[in-house]
Amino acid sequence: MFEFRLKKSASPGGARWGEIRTRRGVVETPLFMPVGTQGTVKAMTPEELQELGAGIILSNIYHLYLRPGVEVVAALGGLHRFMNWPGGILTDSGGYQIFSLASLRKITEEGVNFRSHLDGSSHFLTPEKVVALQQAVGADIMVCLDECPGFPAPEKEVRRAADLTLRWAKRSLAARGDTASPLFAVVQGGMLPELRREQAQAFRELNFDGYCLGGLSVGEEKEVTLAMLEVTTPELPEDKPRYLMGVGTPEDLVEGVARGVDMFDCVLPTRNGRNGMAFTAAGKVVVKNAVYAQDPRPLEEACGCYTCRHYSRAYLRHLYLSREILAYRLLTLHNLYYYLHLMGEMRQTVAAGRFAAFRREFYEKRDEGGNARG
Repeated sequence: MFEFRLKKSASPGGARWGEIRTRRGVVETPLFMPVGTQGTVKAMTPEELQELGAGIILSNIYHLYLRPGVEVVAALGGLHRFMNWPGGILTDSGGYQIFSLASLRKITEEGVNFRSHLDGSSHFLTPEKVVALQQAVGADIMVCLDECPGFPAPEKEVRRAADLTLRWAKRSLAARGDTASPLFAVVQGGMLPELRREQAQAFRELNFDGYCLGGLSVGEEKEVTLAMLEVTTPELPEDKPRYLMGVGTPEDLVEGVARGVDMFDCVLPTRNGRNGMAFTAAGKVVVKNAVYAQDPRPLEEACGCYTCRHYSRAYLRHLYLSREILAYRLLTLHNLYYYLHLMGEMRQTVAAGRFAAFRREFYEKRDEGGNARG
C-alpha cells in the first residue's frame, strides 16, 4: 500500500506540502528520515524516535545483507519486528556504499561484483536481487540499485552510469512485478544539467512510486547541488514524492524544500551529535569548547527537547570530555529533535503560504547568532 497526496504546491519546482500513506500509517511531507543504516538509529531507541515524531526511518539493504544477513532478519519476522519499530522504513539499495568501495567492486551490465568491507568475501548483486532482498525484510519503500559516478568524472563516464541506472531501474520495476511493494527510482546525471533533465524526463515515463535524486553532495560546491535540483525537480511528476538522498545540513533542507523536495535523509544529526556538535536555530554549538565550561544555559533556550529541558551546556561538555555514553545520546536526541522540528515548521509554513517568510527568518536567526557559536 502506497499513496502520495499533494496538498499544496507553490509552483512546479517550488515548496510542497503533502502526505505519504504506507501500510504503517500516514506521514506528512516534507519530512526527514533519521538514518538507521544497520537497523538502528545510533544512540536512540525506537521508542525515543517515536516520541521525537519520526514517521519513517532509513535502513540500508547492503549493510543488512552483509550483517546479520537478510535471511536472519526475515526469519525473525522482518525488519520492523527485528528492531521493534512500528513506523515506516525506507531501505536504500546500497548503491552509494558499493560506489564508495572503489577498488573492491566491479560494475557490469548484469550487476555489481564486490568484496565485503567486513571480511573480504565476494558477492554479486543484481537489480532483481536487490528488490528481492528489500521485499524479504519487509521494507515499506524500496529503492532501485543505481550507479553513483565519482566526482569529478568525465562526461562519458557520467552518461554511461546514468544510462545504466535507467536500465537497472526498468529491470527493478519488472522484478517488483504486481506486488504492492512501493519502489523508488534513482535519477543520476552527475553535474550535467542537460543530462539530469533528460534522465528525469525518461524516468517520468515509468510508473515508479517516487523518485530519488542521487549522486549529489559528493564533493561538488553547494551552488552546483542546488542548480542540479532546479533543473531536475520540475521535470518529475507532480503527483510523486521526490527524495534527495544523503543531504544534509539544516540549510540544505530549507533550500531543498524551496526547490520541491519532499524527503531527506542524512547522518549529520546523529554523527555530529556523537562528535560533540549540536544544531540550533542560531547555528552550531561545539560543546567541547572551553567557553561552555561554566555555561548554565541549555543548548537552545527555546528548544523543547528532553536534553534542553534538563541539562546545561556545561554538563554536556563535562559528559563529552569524559567520553560518557550519555553525552552521545543527549546530543543526538537534541539534533534529531531540531531536524524533525525544522521539518514541521516548514510543513506548517508551506501549508499557510508563509514559506518564503520562514526561509528569510531562518537565515536571519543564523546571521544574528553568527551561524556558529564556539
